[in-house]
Amino acid sequence: MNDVIFFFLYNFSHKSAIFDWLVIFTADIFPYIVIILAGLFLLFHHEIFKAENPWQDFLQKKKEIILVFITSGFAWVIARLLKLIIHTPRPFVEFSNVQALLSETGFAFPSGHATFFTALAVAIFFYHKKVGYIFMLFALLISLARVISGVHFPIDILGGIVLGALIAYFFKNI
Repeated sequence: MNDVIFFFLYNFSHKSAIFDWLVIFTADIFPYIVIILAGLFLLFHHEIFKAENPWQDFLQKKKEIILVFITSGFAWVIARLLKLIIHTPRPFVEFSNVQALLSETGFAFPSGHATFFTALAVAIFFYHKKVGYIFMLFALLISLARVISGVHFPIDILGGIVLGALIAYFFKNI
């Protein structure tokens, strides 16, 4: 089933230069934009820079900002450690007919991108429901683009999503 879903999605690649560029952008460049957007949202949503004493206002809001970024960073580290333990090959290693749109090395499971951005989205969701849904959509788009680009199997993405959500939930409750 994992291979069937992978090849269904992967077959969208290498058909159009514009679509391939969009997939590469979403999988490789858009994640940096999402991180910047998350930081800007967390800073400006609270109107820290408009306050009379921005530093004091920032200190009052720091728990939320720290939770979001520490959670995401911790999730990424755990994903990296799991990759070293599990040793799952990437699709372009397992199948000779798969030509990845991105240059990736290392093991595939769980997807570090799916883990990081799901943890980011869920952590934001705990504080801001509507914006959390937007970041969940971003995480899903990034994850989907990584499958279409040929660097992850769907199970890698699913594992990353579950791991990221569990870590965000864990951090929220400690």
